[in-house]
Amino acid sequence: MTLPFAASSQSTLGIEWELALVDAATGDLRAEAPDVIAEALQTAGLGPEEEHPHVTAEMLQNTVELVTGVHRTVGSAAEELRGIASGILDAAERRGMHLYCQGSHPFEDPNLQPVTDKDRYNQVVEIAQYWGRQMLIFGVHVHVGLDDVSKAMPVVNGLVNRFPHFLALSASSPFWAGGDTGYQSQRTQVFQQLPTAGLPHQFEDYRDFERCLEQMVQVGMVNDATECRWDVRAVPRLGTVEMRACDGMATIEEIAAVTALTQCLVHDLSAGLERGQEPPAILPPWYVAENKWRAARYGMQAEVVMDAAGTTVPVAEHLSDELDRLAPVARELECEAELAHVRTMMAEGTAAERQRRVEREAAAGPPAEGQDASDTVSPLRAVVRDAAGRTLRSLRGDARP
Repeated sequence: MTLPFAASSQSTLGIEWELALVDAATGDLRAEAPDVIAEALQTAGLGPEEEHPHVTAEMLQNTVELVTGVHRTVGSAAEELRGIASGILDAAERRGMHLYCQGSHPFEDPNLQPVTDKDRYNQVVEIAQYWGRQMLIFGVHVHVGLDDVSKAMPVVNGLVNRFPHFLALSASSPFWAGGDTGYQSQRTQVFQQLPTAGLPHQFEDYRDFERCLEQMVQVGMVNDATECRWDVRAVPRLGTVEMRACDGMATIEEIAAVTALTQCLVHDLSAGLERGQEPPAILPPWYVAENKWRAARYGMQAEVVMDAAGTTVPVAEHLSDELDRLAPVARELECEAELAHVRTMMAEGTAAERQRRVEREAAAGPPAEGQDASDTVSPLRAVVRDAAGRTLRSLRGDARP
């Protein structure tokens, strides 16, 4: 199989943001994405969804996906994303809803969420059955362009080595179907149950990747490369590598920070290859899997394996060192402020930690107005309102807690 890798300018980028529609008063999910999208596009004087690539329906009818165009800088991509999301927020608010993005919804039953009637989504449910009906999860994906296909697999391998850093930093899904899972990222555990999701296979070069896809198509695992829903992957049709590790994030500022980290890492890896440096070492797959589990379980408290010799280091410590190392790259790419916000996220604690704190405080306080004291879901409603409030303030230009 020959899989053309599209022409792309080095280190250009794009962002995808999945958001849920929640009732402004209760935090319940509302399966009204098609109507909200249609209203937002009509208000903006745009055509129907199928003609507008920046706002799309997702697998569940409670979810919208926002997609930026191609940008040179993180700042311009973040501002486009803010503008798109603001239009969706306006339409949602007119219907009594807010936008919500964390890795999971803390109390809704995944089995009760209506699926968008599209062949690709119906196929996921048909093939994956129980797990296909559990996809009540939300993420942020970042694409970064490569100017040469020979860089694709080395860059993917380099990003896999930093996978736990991204997951630990963004972890925001401790609750699931009304209970605390004990994990920082339940989303990670759920999504990898799909047959072609989870950690990528790692290849020495692009031809090995093509052979893998050829064999997967041959035996009916996938129809094409888009169905390889790996956590880090090359995207041939766009000429990019895509970081898909991150749980959903509530604010534009957080998304911009993770985007800057992705762009800087890809640019640095690419520059090293151009200078003739050896490609990043491929970590043994058992260490890669362990790193993913540790980050999902412990978040920023995880210790991760850094090399084939089994050297371990606290992920927070290593991420801090990486931020220092990438500072000159951030200056070159004009994303110093956005990369610096990673330190702010680390200092404030993860969204998973914040959710547990909000839940504890709500459980310890008096019942909210109109709430039955025996309603065990009420504290988790506070979790949804807190995250939705952060998104609202971010889009309205005030990201303070």
